[in-house]
Amino acid sequence: MTSKRERMRWRKLGRIFCPGRHADWMVSHASNPTVEPGEGVGVRVYFSCRDAQNRSSVAFFDFRLEDPAGTLRVCSAPVLGPGERGLYDDSGASVGSVVEQAGNLYLYYVGWNLGVTVPWRNSIGLAVRRPGRDDFERFLNVPIVDRSTGDPFSLSYPWVLKDGGLWRMWYGSNLTWGATPTDMLHVIKYAESVDGIVWRRPDHVAIPLQHPGEYAVSRPCVLRGAVGYRMWYAYRAPAYRIGYAESLDGVIWERKDAQVGIDVSPAGWDSEMMAYPCVFERMGKLFMLYNGNGYGKTGVGLAVLDQDL
Repeated sequence: MTSKRERMRWRKLGRIFCPGRHADWMVSHASNPTVEPGEGVGVRVYFSCRDAQNRSSVAFFDFRLEDPAGTLRVCSAPVLGPGERGLYDDSGASVGSVVEQAGNLYLYYVGWNLGVTVPWRNSIGLAVRRPGRDDFERFLNVPIVDRSTGDPFSLSYPWVLKDGGLWRMWYGSNLTWGATPTDMLHVIKYAESVDGIVWRRPDHVAIPLQHPGEYAVSRPCVLRGAVGYRMWYAYRAPAYRIGYAESLDGVIWERKDAQVGIDVSPAGWDSEMMAYPCVFERMGKLFMLYNGNGYGKTGVGLAVLDQDL
């Protein structure tokens, strides 16, 4: 579909947010920046922060595209915090994607459940924001996508897209656990739903491992265009970089990481890694939110696509 597309050209606009002990529940990190659907120059960004015990919550900040470094508002309380003791998300909740549905906002998130023999056993949950509110309520106290025969180890960040009468999800899944992080093979898989709640998983790997030494591909972000689908994601070999893929049908993908057109800076907050991209369209342009060093510990950056051949 896009065989003539050459290398993209992203222009970095700088770091726009870093939490820095805003509250006892927001001691560090602004991971997985995720834009609320909307139009115009005002942007709400959901992100995952951590408390002193390393438990993640979902928070947000607001900014305007004409002044991205001028944060307008940071939420005064988490919009979704860790679940009740013993539940699948009692060690934290991390944002994956948000989708508008019948006047509500659906938040698909990762519920963290720490393990003993392995670091964690995570699942995917759903929370709903009603009109006129900032906070989200859990749809259920159990995951909507949990471990299964096809995904027996652990799940990670989902991206959900309403596509006509079909809901599509691209999500992370561990293929193995091992003694070291490099043994934790992790890929992006695909699922479908008719209502956004009950999901059919065909055990199809959408984005497999590809580069020498690569052991994780995670946090997809998918946009649909006139003739196909585009995905941005983070891949790790050994430090995270941002990758890119294209698909005609959203199921079979071709990785084109060399075309992504953005990389780490020579120095500073995003000089060691770039991860967890969120690409969104406003005013006829594509923008990218991303994390730099420390998996979001150093904050959120913004870039704009200057050329897309």
